[in-house]
Amino acid sequence: MKIDEPQDSDYAETKITYVGFIDPYGVEGLVILRADDGKEFHIRAFSGEVARHITNFIEGERGAIPTIYNMIEEIAEVNELVLVRIKVYESGSVLRANLYFTGKSDLVMRNYRASDAIAMASFYNIPILVRKNLLKEKMEA
Repeated sequence: MKIDEPQDSDYAETKITYVGFIDPYGVEGLVILRADDGKEFHIRAFSGEVARHITNFIEGERGAIPTIYNMIEEIAEVNELVLVRIKVYESGSVLRANLYFTGKSDLVMRNYRASDAIAMASFYNIPILVRKNLLKEKMEA
């Protein structure tokens, strides 16, 4: 997919509706992404540290950017690029994401950890696209 093409029909735009932890110690994170049709995707098995960063970014706290995210931001800035969307998908038994940059040129960074890509998307407040086959009907507690 090129940057300026319409959204891929295999993906749905989602919003973060919940960020939390699986365990009482905050070691394992959980994020719930919800599409406009109400279907959800629950992501877990990533670090609690990334979950805390996502929460901070959503709450507007952008002062303490982790080094790796800061590095990506600086590289993009030097090259006059802006992150405009991410796409989350399964690759074997793990979740991966592509990061789409545009600006002076277009750049797609492929096959990165989905949790870090979601953190970057929450930092920049950009669309998070999820492959539709990962979305499930909302579960009521």
